[in-house]
Amino acid sequence: MPHKELADPVEGESSATIRARVEAARTIQRERLAPYGLHANAAMAARHIRKLCPLDETGQKLLEMVVDKLGMSARSYSRILKVARTIADLAGEENIGQMHLAEAIQYRGLDRKAL
Repeated sequence: MPHKELADPVEGESSATIRARVEAARTIQRERLAPYGLHANAAMAARHIRKLCPLDETGQKLLEMVVDKLGMSARSYSRILKVARTIADLAGEENIGQMHLAEAIQYRGLDRKAL
């Protein structure tokens, strides 16, 4: 993290608030995935991702551009969609939005730099 963020006196969310949000997201995931015998977004296979992680046209174009530009594998593509689905769940959103997708892509980019 940049020093400015570390030194900023503004308090973030409390642990209790974050915990409640995570528990709500896990409940959403369990309910969505129960018909498939799954319990978390990380367990989704390609067929689940196609059905449960639809993107609007803007999201599709963003992901296409990133995949083409960075030459990502099918595995990376799937991971981005799973993470975006989880970010949307944490936000309490039914659909994956462009901001959720962009955040997931950013995390994948950080992951690639660490390798």
